Amino acid sequence: MLLAIDIGNTNITLGLFRDSLLCTTARLATDPLKTADQYAMEIKEVLSLRGEDVSDIEDAIISSVVPAVGSAISSAVTLLCDTVPLMLGPGIKTGLNIRIDNPAQLGADLAAGAVGALAEYTMPCIIIDMGTATTLSVLDKNGAFLGGSIAAGVHLTLKALSSGTAALPSIGLTAPKSVIGSNTTECMQSGLILGTAAMLDGLIERIEDVLGETATVVATGGLSKEIISYCKKDIIYNENLLLEGLRLIYEKNN
Repeated sequence: MLLAIDIGNTNITLGLFRDSLLCTTARLATDPLKTADQYAMEIKEVLSLRGEDVSDIEDAIISSVVPAVGSAISSAVTLLCDTVPLMLGPGIKTGLNIRIDNPAQLGADLAAGAVGALAEYTMPCIIIDMGTATTLSVLDKNGAFLGGSIAAGVHLTLKALSSGTAALPSIGLTAPKSVIGSNTTECMQSGLILGTAAMLDGLIERIEDVLGETATVVATGGLSKEIISYCKKDIIYNENLLLEGLRLIYEKNN
């Protein structure tokens, strides 16, 4: 089996593949203070809970936007499986034509998402990844990675509102009954949920204006399933897009 691991600022997503079939997924919390031994124990336990045996893992691939955690997870996988994981980064073949100013700056998560989208969807394509940050990546009609847009994620925005103001509380992230909130909680929910949906609609429209054609739009990560249901644009939800992209990158390099 292949173990694919996507390390974000908040969560670590694990995916186990038998050949090309994603058979198991799990999540851990990202914690830069944890050691390789601690992560090894957590990975073993969470996969065991899903009926998987780490001794069946033959190889692994990792994408990480948190370098210290990436190093710890890599060591943890080596401890568990006696294999050195492939770490997505400069020098790894992705098959992407990256046309940003400095291709080395492209985040590993964005590269994995782009590879997954390129294999599955009609181009041009806009990929929305809603995690700690909300990112939009743009592939043109030929599949070239043009760049994108980055905004604060919903949880990060809520944290800023709650910690940076005296009167605004921390709230649950559910949509209000109306865009016009009738109390503080509903007003915040309107801005966070419906405001993010409106932002996505607006960015998609502006990106399509630049592309000169309608794009396939696919969303993954975090709250995307909740948010895109309030968007006016047609958006495909793909929970495991990055894991599938990692599998494809692994295959290109092996």
